[in-house]
Parts: sequence; C-alpha cells; structure tokens
Amino acid sequence: MSGSLRRIFALVMRHIHLWSGSVMRIVDSIYWPAVQMVMWGFLTQFLANQTTYVGHAAGVLLAGLLLWELVVRGNLSLSIAFLEEMWSRNLGHLFVSPIRSWEMAAGIVIVALLRTLLGMVPVSLLAWAFFGYSIYTLGLPLIAFFVILQMFSWSIGLAMSGLVMRVGQSAETFAWAAVFILMPVSGVYYPISVLPHWLQVIAWGVPTSYVFEGMRSILAEGTVHWDLMAFAFGLSIVYLIVGFQVFQWFFRSSRRAGSLLGQGE
Repeated sequence: MSGSLRRIFALVMRHIHLWSGSVMRIVDSIYWPAVQMVMWGFLTQFLANQTTYVGHAAGVLLAGLLLWELVVRGNLSLSIAFLEEMWSRNLGHLFVSPIRSWEMAAGIVIVALLRTLLGMVPVSLLAWAFFGYSIYTLGLPLIAFFVILQMFSWSIGLAMSGLVMRVGQSAETFAWAAVFILMPVSGVYYPISVLPHWLQVIAWGVPTSYVFEGMRSILAEGTVHWDLMAFAFGLSIVYLIVGFQVFQWFFRSSRRAGSLLGQGE
C-alpha cells in the first residue's frame, strides 16, 4: 500500500472508530432520513387516492425523497467529517503531518460515502416495510442516479469545507444550508417544466434536475433516458473537479494566512 493510500486509510479508520464509540453518531445518520421518509410516505399514501398522476406513478414522492436524501446525506456527511477535525482542533495536527490536502479530501469523500450508505440503506428498507415501496425497483438506473447525486453532493461539501477552513466556524451555516438552495431548481417533487423559464435555464445547469426528471420518467412511463444520464454524469464530474479545486484554493489561502493551526472550538 502506497504512502498516500495508507494516509487516506488512516483518516477513514479514524472516523470509523469515532462512529463505533458513539451510538448517537450512527443514530444521526439514520434518524433524519427515516423521519422524512415516514412523513412523506404517509403523504404519498394520501395523495395516491386523490391525485391521478401520483396514483399512476406509485412511489414518485417517496422516490424523490430518497434520492434527494442522497444529496443531503452526501453533502452533510462530508461536511461533518471535515468539521469533526475542526471541532476536535485536529486540523492543524493533520497538516503538520505528511498528509496532503488532496489525501484529506479523498479521505473525507470515502467517509461521506460510507456514512451515506449507513444511513440510506436502512431507510430504503424502512420504506419497503412501512409502505411496500422499494426504491430498488428503479433497477440499473438507480446505480447511475446514486453515482451522479453522490459526486454532486461531494462537490458542494468540498467547496463548503474549504470555505469553513478559510473563514472559520462562522461559515458553518453555509456547510449545512448550501445544498438546500438547489432543491427548488432540482425538481425533486415536481417537473422542471413548472418553473419559470429563467429558472429552468438554471435547473438544467445542475445534474440533480436530470436525475429527478429521469426518475419520474421511469415511474410514470417506464422510459430510461440514458443520454440525459450520461450528460448529468459528465456534469457531476465537472462540478466535482471544481469543488475539489475550490477546496485546494481555500487550503492554500489558509496556509498562506497562517490560519490552519488556529481553527477549532
């Protein structure tokens, strides 16, 4: 195992040990997605008897919720992994060690992926147990949706983590709220066509809108638009590269300003 892989592995194991020593960290990964799923699940059951569209496209709201939670959990899990280092005043210690900034970024991305899976797999099973709906009926496109949404959520998480690293914990609010700004233009619970034209232009610039349009197309029409998924995948890669470069830029700026060692509670 190369030096870089050992350092990334060590970062990942540090967070796994944190989880194993704190039941509340594990519960937090499952609690909020589960609450959202139950709330929207009962709403879906009600609307299924009232709305033709929802009745024909069974599970459209639950599927939208579960896929959106992938974005939220991916972003928050990455942000929390980074903030754990700040809260414990460990950021300066990490960067006086041989670890490089890109290795830390890779480590917290892996931690975010593990934490998202830890939270969302049980919640998807709860959706099946409570409401008889399985997100896995989306089939192979679900893998594409997962990859696209995770990469996009990491891009936001990396950019926001870099901002917090440079500005300090006064910017923590942005780490929690950034992803929700995109919810209205992602078409989570409604088609992009209902948005004003100028908002539609913005919506088609983020990969989440393609995923949710694709999800509705599968549930309502049984059609998979692989061309749109390929475009969304490419768009997510671009955003991930930009998010990583923003993280790197803020890191270099923090190092020049000498603020890394002073970060923490």
